Amino acid sequence: MAFDDRFLWGGATAANQYEGGYLDDGKGLSTSDVLTVGANDKPRMVTWKNPRTGETGETEFGFYTDQRQVPVGTIPAILPDKYYPSHEATDFYHHYKEDISLMAEMGFKVFRLSINWARIFPNGDDEQPNEAGLAFYDRVFDECVKQHIEPLVTLSHYETPLNLAIKYNGWASRKLIDFFVKYATLVLKRYHKKVKYWLTFNEINCMEFAPFMAGGVIDGGKQNKAQAAHHQFVASALTVKIAHEIDPQMKVGQMLNYGVLYAYSADPADQLKVQLQMQDTYFYADVQTGGHYPKYRLAYYQREGIKIDQYSDDFKLLAKYPADFLSFSCYGSNVVTTHDEISGDKGNFTTGVKNPYLKTNAWGWVTDPNALRIALNNLYDRYHKPLWIVENGIGWDDQVSADGKIHDDYRIKYLQANLSSMYDAVTIDGIELLGYTMWGCIDLVSAGTGEMKKRYGLVYVDKDDHGNGTLRRVRKDSFGWYKKVIASNGQDLSD
Repeated sequence: MAFDDRFLWGGATAANQYEGGYLDDGKGLSTSDVLTVGANDKPRMVTWKNPRTGETGETEFGFYTDQRQVPVGTIPAILPDKYYPSHEATDFYHHYKEDISLMAEMGFKVFRLSINWARIFPNGDDEQPNEAGLAFYDRVFDECVKQHIEPLVTLSHYETPLNLAIKYNGWASRKLIDFFVKYATLVLKRYHKKVKYWLTFNEINCMEFAPFMAGGVIDGGKQNKAQAAHHQFVASALTVKIAHEIDPQMKVGQMLNYGVLYAYSADPADQLKVQLQMQDTYFYADVQTGGHYPKYRLAYYQREGIKIDQYSDDFKLLAKYPADFLSFSCYGSNVVTTHDEISGDKGNFTTGVKNPYLKTNAWGWVTDPNALRIALNNLYDRYHKPLWIVENGIGWDDQVSADGKIHDDYRIKYLQANLSSMYDAVTIDGIELLGYTMWGCIDLVSAGTGEMKKRYGLVYVDKDDHGNGTLRRVRKDSFGWYKKVIASNGQDLSD
């Protein structure tokens, strides 16, 4: 067995980390536009102002916290003395032809990108769309068609219009279903002849630990997060329904943040912790791809006193219009334990204990040679639907050598291990896999830290953590390596 000739090789990006042009041609502000850069163990911050008093400040952008993102009486806002990496990012807005040409040179068959919702409806609840924003994506998709690259488009990738967060507390309000469906219907109708594959919400389960990023929820808490997730589930089901009505050839998938989780020891308590912690991930796929609320989650809601406001036909809608396929991000694995005496190493988004069998990068992320195979088997066995790896990669502080090149052998080694694992899942285990899009194929801003030095790309972009640089694109060594992998349809992973 080998990869099917229709296997879609490519790369992935997100508008808030890559596109830039944050106010160009009528775009409105998104939630990402008020996040600063973090560095040297300083977290990203949400900046805010008090409209009544004029007071300004910043609050730590928290993961795994139920704290309110800004103080009561204030709203997220841009301050003149702060640096916001999303505003220019790596400027795909003005470099899209050059970047898509580089992707074509590597042999990409698919390019995953997101539409910035606030570029189409600047406030999210506008009566009329912004035609200049729609025209930009027309140009991008036309360029993809010209280069024989299939777009894979995410409708919401941490880009909730800021006005919806301020006015409605984001997805905690059911009103956002209607706003999103209006937006989704518009772009599905406009681009259906150019775009076949769609994703609704990027890493929808990030609502569990980053509700402001995942859904513009300023005032979090268990109740609001649960309600926001439900509203996104309903919006996703409606999007599947509408897409199939517009064009039966279109496919709408789920996007799940999936990390393989290991127990530190054979202690049954450690094994149980893995099972219970994974339920927080599987819940989102059980609903969006499986079509039903699992009993373990309903029991949890009952214990916590969480009551989901819902319309009478919500559950029927979820069952009738689940995702057509399940896509996911997987960068590696984590280890958990119930033993407090074992010290933990903090990674990006997650905390866990050090795995003595695996190496990590500067941000605590591991290279796990078996993660993708395990993830693919777990997900396929549970959902029996086509899968798509839409994010996988390694962040590294790439340095330009004296010869003007970037020799990122560490990235090649990471990809060799991961693609070998993916290959085994397909050829040995028979997993139905649609494609692979390596994350951050052109250098972009890190979502977790806002840094540029945490680089993922196969193409280096000359820009630093303070916004300085020429934005010049430089092919890394991994560029040529990945080109060879695609040309061989994954058969040649050699150095």
